[in-house]
Amino acid sequence: MPFDASVFGDDAITQETRDFVAASIAMREQMPSMDNTDLGQLRQLMDEGGGAFPVPPSVDRAEEYAVPGMGKGATVRIIRPEDREPTGVYLDIHGGGWVIGRARMSDQANLALVETFGLATVSVDYRLAPEHPYPAGPDDCEAAAVWLAENASANFGTEKLLIGGGSAGAHLAAVTLLRMRDRHGYTNFAGANLVYGPYDLSMTPSQRLGVGPEGGLDRVAIERFYEMFIPGQDTADPDISPLNANLQNMPPALFTVGSYDPLLDDSLFMHTRWLAAGNESELAVYPGGPHGFDAAPIAIGREATRHIQAFIRERVRLTQ
Repeated sequence: MPFDASVFGDDAITQETRDFVAASIAMREQMPSMDNTDLGQLRQLMDEGGGAFPVPPSVDRAEEYAVPGMGKGATVRIIRPEDREPTGVYLDIHGGGWVIGRARMSDQANLALVETFGLATVSVDYRLAPEHPYPAGPDDCEAAAVWLAENASANFGTEKLLIGGGSAGAHLAAVTLLRMRDRHGYTNFAGANLVYGPYDLSMTPSQRLGVGPEGGLDRVAIERFYEMFIPGQDTADPDISPLNANLQNMPPALFTVGSYDPLLDDSLFMHTRWLAAGNESELAVYPGGPHGFDAAPIAIGREATRHIQAFIRERVRLTQ
């Protein structure tokens, strides 16, 4: 289906979305910023449910497991269906610029996958920068994926695997797919749900130019995240910037992004390269959506969630 370029026009942005963006800007002005705030304070703010989007409550029945090969302190968080064998396993990788965030903050979104599709979810609590810069986080995600590929049948009764993540989690998901192919010969993921990820850490044009405060993430924050995650690294390395990788034999993917997101180009470029490498790919751009818009209780947020669920439903159905 041809891509509808009208999503980039100002007239495609609803008043509800404009009001949400304005409210988000006002809220962020009252919050600590990345350029002058201690990282510990930011982590505490998130742990306490602060920020633009309050953290949903954790799920009591979630299991913590220390996967062999993961770094000290890194674990996975598992939620299983209560009344049936899983239809598959979804490997979830949380966002947070590689420096903030926890797997439990995705509990409610993962519980929805469990209850809607009968999937089990495995969310990676990888080591965070700057205490553990690259390659610690990618190494933990790779170890979790290897364990899952080798043990899904025994532990979950299924070999069907999907992967997904948002923001830095989408980056780590893409890196994990490439490592699984190149280091372990594994190309059996049934689908990849990649939500507004950064795929070129040397910075795409939209990262450099931004759209102002409407984007929900500014260049100062992006650069600080990179400084903590990949200090002194070669950003052309495909293990750091997966946009530069050979993308053959990747699973069907859905790329989701808002038109105001400074990471817009990353999804546009990665979707095109995914297709050019012979893979299935779908791009969904939401007019006026800033970074993180899918968590908002507005029409484009609900639409993005429905689209992602439809993609996952189709991947589960086609691989049964």
